[in-house]
Amino acid sequence: VDPDLSDVKSWQSENELLVIREEKVPTGNSTMLRLARLAASVPRLHAHPTNSRHSMAYSAKIGPSILSSDLSCLGSECVRMMECGADYLHLDVMDGHFVPNITFGHPMVECLRKTVGQDPFFDMHMMVSRPEQWVKPMAAAGASQYTFHLEATTNPGNLIKEIRESGMKVGLAIKPGTTVEELAPWANQVDMALVMTVEPGFGGQKFMEDMMPKVSWLRSQFPSLDIEVDGGVGPDTIHKCAEAGANMIVSGSAVIGSDDPRSVIALLRTAVAEAIQKRSLDR
Repeated sequence: VDPDLSDVKSWQSENELLVIREEKVPTGNSTMLRLARLAASVPRLHAHPTNSRHSMAYSAKIGPSILSSDLSCLGSECVRMMECGADYLHLDVMDGHFVPNITFGHPMVECLRKTVGQDPFFDMHMMVSRPEQWVKPMAAAGASQYTFHLEATTNPGNLIKEIRESGMKVGLAIKPGTTVEELAPWANQVDMALVMTVEPGFGGQKFMEDMMPKVSWLRSQFPSLDIEVDGGVGPDTIHKCAEAGANMIVSGSAVIGSDDPRSVIALLRTAVAEAIQKRSLDR
């Protein structure tokens, strides 16, 4: 390796993004070079979550749920969350049919994309009764990942295909009442599985610990899959999620309502990263 290489170099191989970091490690009177091979989420503020279908590993990613922020200044709130260390942004779309509440649609997403730029990863949680209807509008608006609910479609395979053809990553979500076995046939075709830990449609609900066996089962069956949890997740519940095998963490009020969002994001990430490391060592 050229000892004059810059601090961080990266390149795209056939299957994964490799990031090489050169570190100088003091050893007595001399200094040796140590090369670390890091996950594809580095640098974490700008990289999109890894495509789990082609990656041997997964990493800790924290996505604030922007619905918990001051909606009158949503653009600046998104920027603030990214500056505080968020890996991605979680955007909740509700249509008043699939869930009782109504939030926002693709025009808002388009405005946010113009405000925050192309780098932040937008994970669209589509709590809508006809997810097929909004694939192209969301792609055109700048969505990065389209996460639809299994309960909302009769043809998941076709919808997955449509989302990919529109240039977005694919997320598949299940409500608390839906078994994880119903999601399993599609797990190898999606980039991320979302296990809801509250009933979708309302913020501020209590975390459902009895959803953790779903996460554990998915992690055991699909070791490299990105698994997201959403609902009631914060410093008090993160360890249960991390131990079960979740690596993508949606957190709303616990992060955005905090006096120190940067510290909360760092705490959540550390808990997940430690659990990933432990799982790797246990294998």
